[in-house]
Amino acid sequence: MKNLQPNSVWSHFATLCEIPRPSLQEAALRDHLIDWARARDIEAIVDAAGNLILRKPASSGCEAMPGVILQGHLDMVCQANAGTVHDFERDAIRTVVRNGWVVAEQTTLGADNGIGVALALAALEETELTHPSLEVLLTINEESGMDGARELLPETLQGKTLINLDTEEWGHFYLGCAGGMDVELSRDCEQEELPAGFVTLVFEVAGLRGGHSGIDIHLGRGNAIKLMVEALNDFAEHTDLYLIEMKGGTARNAIPREAYAVIAISGDTEAEHLEEWSQHRFEVWQKRFAGIDDEVSFRCRLGEVADGQAMRPDERERLLGFLDRVANGVSQVSEDFPGVTDTSSNLGVVELEQGKFKATFKVRSLQNDRADALADKLISHAQAHDIQASKQGAYPGWTPDPASELLALCQQVYTEQFGHPANLQVIHAGLECGLLAASHPHLDMISFGPDIRGAHAPGESVEIASVERCWKLLQAVLRQLAKS
Repeated sequence: MKNLQPNSVWSHFATLCEIPRPSLQEAALRDHLIDWARARDIEAIVDAAGNLILRKPASSGCEAMPGVILQGHLDMVCQANAGTVHDFERDAIRTVVRNGWVVAEQTTLGADNGIGVALALAALEETELTHPSLEVLLTINEESGMDGARELLPETLQGKTLINLDTEEWGHFYLGCAGGMDVELSRDCEQEELPAGFVTLVFEVAGLRGGHSGIDIHLGRGNAIKLMVEALNDFAEHTDLYLIEMKGGTARNAIPREAYAVIAISGDTEAEHLEEWSQHRFEVWQKRFAGIDDEVSFRCRLGEVADGQAMRPDERERLLGFLDRVANGVSQVSEDFPGVTDTSSNLGVVELEQGKFKATFKVRSLQNDRADALADKLISHAQAHDIQASKQGAYPGWTPDPASELLALCQQVYTEQFGHPANLQVIHAGLECGLLAASHPHLDMISFGPDIRGAHAPGESVEIASVERCWKLLQAVLRQLAKS
């Protein structure tokens, strides 16, 4: 990557790939960037929340211009394909360059939001760039709670305009985003001793594409947890079974790609019947997800003699009935922005072990009251099944301002650079702009970024040419802001 252009951006991104940065474990990267900044006489501050703020004075003659904030987040979503040996707390991200894209084949790449961070650092480092005073805000724990932006104190930021570098579609200016919250579920399920003569059977759903639970939720991709529940319910209609264990998904903001369940069945169950049923189940999904999730797979593996405890049959019916019928996916499309999802939910994580059930939904909406209403609906549905549920980590959306002066300036610069205006869009994902607007209501904000495919899923990639275009645009906007 260090041989790619623009060299300064890709060199910074290569460094970010080398330093592990899961959510809540950004300290090593932050310390590296503090040393990097101070070696260049760039002011480096860590606020009470753990966010990193880097400040560079305006270019000579531009001191009177209002300051500009460039904003991104330090952490990344950590996902790996089954069977891939990768420790996100220790290992560097392995990348390849293929057909004009930088790709992480078996894990997430962290272009979300590493490329945005790299662009901001390159702007600080560029000695030939004319700019107003620059303030780079790099938040922590964006991906698993937006804690850094949530805990940013009012009046921390000195700039008057903010460019968020955390969107993933080149050629678009984003001026609004969804808000959202998590819904946490739990229940201690009653268990009983397994009957004699039962054996274990493991179900595995894999091969799904997954993706970002906001920007990919409308694509109709399979949710591994929902498919596992479908398989278990279907199998229970043919065979007596006890549910012992189930797990699926690893992040509430990623569409689950894999799930497994351990059940117990009578040792007299015919292997031929089991193979016929599992093949039918696979073919049903293969047909349903043709062209969407072509690599979906379903496996059954007979295990050892089952002993110990499992969920009581009535508890299994209660739990699987809830998971089968609970809302997942798009619930409403925007009336104001054609083709944009307004409200959705994602069943992101499920864990059942030794009778203890936990699950997490990610709820999003362009309208804060609709996010609340959908979360309340999920909670009501859970409580009707005697499952405890609560709302956690709510954050506001970012309300579009079509009259934004920053938007008008960026549109002018974009048109001059590329010969046509950028598209205007809102995104069904949670940018930190909503929280930043709450703590700093004076800010005029916009968001843009390069083309990123498959964020929050293994195989994530970023287009090299769009990074170069994004760097060209960012420099031109900063030059214009220095004299406007």
